[in-house]
Amino acid sequence: MKVEQVSKKGCQKKRRYLCLVFGDQLNQDSALWQNFDVQQDCVWMAEVRHESIEVASSMQRTWLFFSAMRHFAEDCIQLGRSVLYHSIQEKHASFESALDEDLKTYSFRGIKAVLPGDWRVHQAISKFCEARQLPLEWMEDRHFISLPGEFSAWVNNKKQPRMEYWYRFLRKRTGWLMDSEGRPLGGRWNYDQANRQSFSNQGPVDLQAPIELPMDAVTRQVRQDLAEHLPGLAAETETLVWPVTPEQARAVLQDFIRHRLKSFGDYQDAMWMGEPWLFHSRLSTALNLKLLNPREVIESAIEVYDQGEVALNSIEGFVRQILGWREYVRGLYWRYRDQWSEMNALQADRNLPDFYWTGKTRMRCMKESIGQVLEYGYGHHIQRLMVTGLFSLLYGVRPSEVEAWYLAMYVDAVSWVEVPNTLGMSQFADGGIVGSKPYIASGAYIDRMSNYCQGCVYHPKQAETEQACPFTTLYWHFVDSHFERLQGHPRLGMQTVNWRNKPDQQQAAIRKRAEWLFENIQKV
Repeated sequence: MKVEQVSKKGCQKKRRYLCLVFGDQLNQDSALWQNFDVQQDCVWMAEVRHESIEVASSMQRTWLFFSAMRHFAEDCIQLGRSVLYHSIQEKHASFESALDEDLKTYSFRGIKAVLPGDWRVHQAISKFCEARQLPLEWMEDRHFISLPGEFSAWVNNKKQPRMEYWYRFLRKRTGWLMDSEGRPLGGRWNYDQANRQSFSNQGPVDLQAPIELPMDAVTRQVRQDLAEHLPGLAAETETLVWPVTPEQARAVLQDFIRHRLKSFGDYQDAMWMGEPWLFHSRLSTALNLKLLNPREVIESAIEVYDQGEVALNSIEGFVRQILGWREYVRGLYWRYRDQWSEMNALQADRNLPDFYWTGKTRMRCMKESIGQVLEYGYGHHIQRLMVTGLFSLLYGVRPSEVEAWYLAMYVDAVSWVEVPNTLGMSQFADGGIVGSKPYIASGAYIDRMSNYCQGCVYHPKQAETEQACPFTTLYWHFVDSHFERLQGHPRLGMQTVNWRNKPDQQQAAIRKRAEWLFENIQKV
């Protein structure tokens, strides 16, 4: 069904509630549908320019969101719901302008919406309704495993509310990966130490290409509309590799469980040239758009463990990403929702280098990792944290610019997950809310966890020469610049000792090389 046939179908002039559905709320088990009356209520969805241009969004990300939204609108119509759908063809600037048009045509008693994944959107809609004295009801998001208010209650009496303890709390409540005595399976809560293997020289073995997802007429039409109405989006592409329906999302889930989950735990931190997917699931987009329920994903994985098909370290590592980290960063996002944009604990003030948008750099690890983002809108968590994120941290990029790039370029990016991960975990702009330390490393880490350094013009073990790896040079510059902050840290203090023990001449050479990098970053 074309979007023109979806738009405004069946919505009578007078209705009870206008029920807003945003692009990351495509679930049929939403609280929005609990008391939805097909005779009195109307679904509202909109593709607007502001969410792709003013709030930058790449071609791949925008294509995914619009395609999934249009498929969801069709599903709503099949369920007998009336739908008001504004496509990008209508060229609405914002959600507010699209809503304003409809309120001139239709009469509603009030508006209902599930809590959006972006505080900015929440504020915009709230102000719009307040200005028009239009009743607005924000409903709880039931997609997540933690209960409404549960994270706030848990975090309030914690001096250092780290993810590990929140994860254990949820494990106990749900019973997932727990034995009959209330103890973690295998006697340990966390198998992270067993999940850091790198590949041998021959690279990944028994690696099967992920399932291909055909593009239907709806998805192809979105691509045409973007070319006509949103030209110039970053990372232009002709191929969309992400699920846009619940059926496709479940196919990706089963493909992962059958072919990659077994090796996921061992190699979840590893990287390899020309292999963007490795043993990862490709499920983050489906989860964040709510095409898949996290409970279904976790229980499907645990089922194969119960059948003896997958080792505990793989299952636990996978479950921890969803039950632990995903739930944790969402809780922190809403706790600090109006503070994130001001955070810059390290006082970073440099511009994001142009090669983040083009991939044109001689650093092989950055070229590979950014190239994946430009082509697929994707990189796994180590590529994000310890390659692209690490470089911007060491280089000292303004956190707001880093966050804007991540939100624009990654297809699974929604503010509630991207902001804490980027400003907190990756850039340490929050000063330690998300993690206890800056995640810093030299080029040696990338060399250990990948084959990126093989054939690179830079050498990961050198810091002061012309052939020195920029990561290694900037690593030591970071330790030098933030010496007082790191000096007493239980996990990073030794690095300040190592820096202090370097000869004065070597320290001076590293500082000189770092200054050259700051002045000539586009040549790197």
